[in-house]
Amino acid sequence: MFFDLRSRRSARGALAMLVALSVAGCSGGVANPVDPDRARVALKSALDHWKSGGDPLSMPTSATPMTVQDLEWQSGAKLVDYEVLGDGEPADANLRVKVKLTLAGKGKNAEKTVNYLVTTSPAVTVFRDAMRR
Repeated sequence: MFFDLRSRRSARGALAMLVALSVAGCSGGVANPVDPDRARVALKSALDHWKSGGDPLSMPTSATPMTVQDLEWQSGAKLVDYEVLGDGEPADANLRVKVKLTLAGKGKNAEKTVNYLVTTSPAVTVFRDAMRR
């Protein structure tokens, strides 16, 4: 019984040490920091592709290869226009950029403001941030 209690304490101590080390390691910076200029170019390229009627699944083989995830685009929504609102803000390895989208609607276009997370390293990705509206 004494051994069992002692091994549990050791396991908890080891777990606490691992958590402390991982947090300390994370505070040193981001392994692949975002390149904000490259991220803005990638976002504009993706949105221009959508506006021209392109398929998001064709982006990995485009002139600016990237992976794009936007559920509205993937489900066939038509982008009439967009406006990038500001330069975005770095968020870990991403650039978070607010964009006003104008989507084709039945009889009337609909506007909405959304956020995209753009990563530039190790690969370029443009993802709609579903956690922020």
